[in-house]
Amino acid sequence: MSQQLYINDINELFDNVQRSKIFVDQKTMTDAIPKFSIDIIKKNYQNQKTENSFNLKDFVLKHFDFPEKIEVNDNFSKVSIEDHIERLWNHLTKESIENRGTLLHLPKSYIVPGGRFNEFFYWDSYFVMLGLKESNHTEMMQNIVDNCAYLISEFGFVPNASRTYFLSRSQPPYFSLMVQLLAEATNDLSVYSKYFQILEKEYQFWMEGENELENNKAINHLVKLSDGTVLNRYFDSENIPRPESYSMDLEDQEKSDNQYFYQNIRSACESGWDFSSRWFSDYKTIETITTLNILPVDLNSLLFNLEDLLAKIAKSIGETSEKVMFYEKRAKDRVDAIQKYFWDENTKIYRDFNFKINQKTLSEHVGMFYPLYFGISSSEQANGVEQFIKANILYDGGLVTTTNQSGQQWDLPNAWAPFQWLGYEAMIKYNFNSTAQQIAKNWCGIVEKIYNETGKLMEKYNAVDTSLLAGGGEYPNQDGFGWTNGIYLYLKNRIK
Repeated sequence: MSQQLYINDINELFDNVQRSKIFVDQKTMTDAIPKFSIDIIKKNYQNQKTENSFNLKDFVLKHFDFPEKIEVNDNFSKVSIEDHIERLWNHLTKESIENRGTLLHLPKSYIVPGGRFNEFFYWDSYFVMLGLKESNHTEMMQNIVDNCAYLISEFGFVPNASRTYFLSRSQPPYFSLMVQLLAEATNDLSVYSKYFQILEKEYQFWMEGENELENNKAINHLVKLSDGTVLNRYFDSENIPRPESYSMDLEDQEKSDNQYFYQNIRSACESGWDFSSRWFSDYKTIETITTLNILPVDLNSLLFNLEDLLAKIAKSIGETSEKVMFYEKRAKDRVDAIQKYFWDENTKIYRDFNFKINQKTLSEHVGMFYPLYFGISSSEQANGVEQFIKANILYDGGLVTTTNQSGQQWDLPNAWAPFQWLGYEAMIKYNFNSTAQQIAKNWCGIVEKIYNETGKLMEKYNAVDTSLLAGGGEYPNQDGFGWTNGIYLYLKNRIK
């Protein structure tokens, strides 16, 4: 029997399961697949929970099935790293032909990250696509774009991942880059007109509520500053614990005096950086998380690309001059705002902006590459960023995510695949070819070292001490791993 499961449908049971921590990984229960109708499960729970012989874990195992964690066979590691990745493309390919448990139906097969992550993830999939292009798997690239288009059509946005408990947030809006990459891979410019309306629909999601904005106010993903500038923030609409990290959120919230703690936590998850001191007001502890007050340089740069692409497509397909001019003005205004609010002339890097205190944040992070990647920066600004990252962010194992060591997984000393690609491309864009090569060589080097020692391709790496595996965060370092596979192939093929 197949049915869609929403966590609220079994709220009391779910709450008891997560609080009791009967599973080591709290994501286990969120991904459960009901064996019976929800009404029967709820009725049985109410009837049995007060019995002296009642055992919560036994009840759950009797009433639910659970998807297996995606393990990589040890035999995979007895081949070259390139052959290993080629095998992994098939190993990590999944499908969801119907709604099942919390897993959402998708029309095409897709590639999952691996380990505990056995569903379609939004921004991960772009970095997977980069590797698929290197491997000439254009059909799967097409699948990924079509699955995103389907989700935008169904929900108005691409959820964080393809599960019902992620329907309150998205992830960094990479769909425009996916469309651009697919057009490049297939040498087919009709791709742009095909997805134009879907791109517009995603843009509307990020700009929802704009007509209601007042100066110094925030609505949904939008903030209007005192000078009338409109910029975007990460935003999750719910202010309740995350199902997949339920007990951790409850425990962390007890240490916080922020009534919107859960919403700030969830909004940081929409960024993909869950978690980083970038979002903390004291840059140390998660209980001071203030994501909702931060205008992020990465998100606004990605939305510039979306606006710019919409303007170009609209012009090429003969849309009205009003529509073309609308998106052109949006893109131009976005560039002006990025330069005004995110560029720090003192340190010559881009920073996020906290609109509540009307100041740039102190966090120094690899998000500073986004304006360079999209060609927003001047050559002088690019030079400042290049000098800073060489002195503070580029280590033996690649680019660390921030300069701050907080114990969170998106902070120093960890290096993540997406930002090795971003840093490499940003440096290439402004002809810092030597630095680009160093980024690629350092990160590919640690990937190869860990693979040779363990037979694994990891979710993240310790860039500072390459003798250690990466740590931090809410769960162990995962093996698989979609975006690592993709970016390794991409960068390895560009090392000279």
